[in-house]
Amino acid sequence: MNAEGRAAPLTIVVVALGSAGDVHPNVALAAEAARRGHDVVLAAPAVFATVAARAKLPFVPLVDEAHYRRTIDDPDLWHPMRSVRVFAEGLILPALRPVFSLIREKYRPGRTVVAAPGFALGARIAHDALGVPLASVHLQPAVMRSIEAPPCYGFPDLLGMGPRWFRRSYFEQADRFIDAHLAGPTNALRAELNLPPVARLFDAWFHSPQAVIGFFPEWYGPPVPGWPDNLVLAGFPLWDGRDQWAPSPALERFLADGEPPIVFTAGTAMTHAERFFRTSVAVCEKLGRRGILLTQFSAQLPERLPDGVRAFDYVPFGVVLPRAAALVHHGGIGTTAQALAAGVPQLVVPATHDQPDNAKRVKRLGVGDYLTPRAYRPRAAAKRLAAIMGPQVREACRRRAADLSTNHAAATACDVLETLAGSDLR
Repeated sequence: MNAEGRAAPLTIVVVALGSAGDVHPNVALAAEAARRGHDVVLAAPAVFATVAARAKLPFVPLVDEAHYRRTIDDPDLWHPMRSVRVFAEGLILPALRPVFSLIREKYRPGRTVVAAPGFALGARIAHDALGVPLASVHLQPAVMRSIEAPPCYGFPDLLGMGPRWFRRSYFEQADRFIDAHLAGPTNALRAELNLPPVARLFDAWFHSPQAVIGFFPEWYGPPVPGWPDNLVLAGFPLWDGRDQWAPSPALERFLADGEPPIVFTAGTAMTHAERFFRTSVAVCEKLGRRGILLTQFSAQLPERLPDGVRAFDYVPFGVVLPRAAALVHHGGIGTTAQALAAGVPQLVVPATHDQPDNAKRVKRLGVGDYLTPRAYRPRAAAKRLAAIMGPQVREACRRRAADLSTNHAAATACDVLETLAGSDLR
């Protein structure tokens, strides 16, 4: 036992794949584990090395920066069907063997635990081959399937409106499509380890049989039939690096110089948002409101911005959203969670992945609305924004922000990891 009465330190491997919204919650988990005295390593795409360093976390790069940039530069990443190939070739498969090798290297029988998303296929293979305890970490409800209450993958929500036989058939066909991209390399590694082949990788095998952590609260994603029985809902971690961020005098001057602005972001992985930002500027002009455009890729921005609209490459949401009138965004789970915590109305413009499902939940909660990318035009967007900036939505936002005013998500998740210590299968 250590000074706090805890057991001897564990080796905890935390794996994150995706953009900032996928990595930041896992930084919160890794930092909490390190605070408790465990030996922690964070494995994520190389572009997040600086994020890990600022959080004082040991870091292992999984995908080099050039490959990551090529992946997010591919417009098919945002296509409902073709995105599977891009995500598979850009992130999932390049991380397959490195994740397995890292876990095998760090594994100390009885003293090692792994936390990883279902997309980190090498983590599940390590669990099956080595017996290392594994907790699946799901950041959003959309990655868990249900015939009774399926995720929303687009608008119109054909899956949600369809009968049970259609939903079951949809998932079966989706698995054939997904397996065509992923099953070959996955089963090749399994064969090398004398493991039997697996199929339907994103169905039951996607979730650890030992523990599943949902990084969202129950009121955001109430459990439904078909979700893993071993699911623990920890809440939103809400880590955004604000403690390591150098304040921007230009941002502070702008925020202090007038009424709260509308904030617009297309996400940290979006490099094809020219139309989104052009429309967003027009929305500000139509409403007579100030605006902030957030993107690290300035080529997406209009050459000239009108008075009252400013662009910044990155600002932690915890800094800017509490002082914003509304947020217009892509619907990533990290952005959605930060807006809920800030109590700011949201207009979601979802493309694919988990974004439509998050958009639907935002509307169901009464904290905002959504428009499809095709419908995101100045007049329609201005009308929706005017509506959600009214008192009814603002009151709903205040209630949800109060629900998130105390945050124990990372601690709850870390508790789950500690309970897995010594549950090795071999």
